[in-house]
Amino acid sequence: MEEKKVNVSKRIKYWRKEKGMTQDALAKSANIPYTTLAKIESEVVKKPSIQTIMKIADGLNITLDELLLQ
Repeated sequence: MEEKKVNVSKRIKYWRKEKGMTQDALAKSANIPYTTLAKIESEVVKKPSIQTIMKIADGLNITLDELLLQ
């Protein structure tokens, strides 16, 4: 079975725009530093921690599955 790589930064950016949020608004909603979110979206941070991804999903009011798998 072929392993499919998920581009987390693109998924986060997609959902953030889908929800009509700025990076600043999402960072506040997710309770993470703005710079962390900006670095993830710009792919400076390529592998954010699962805790950070969970906070971002919560900030977007979506599940981890929605963020990573759809």
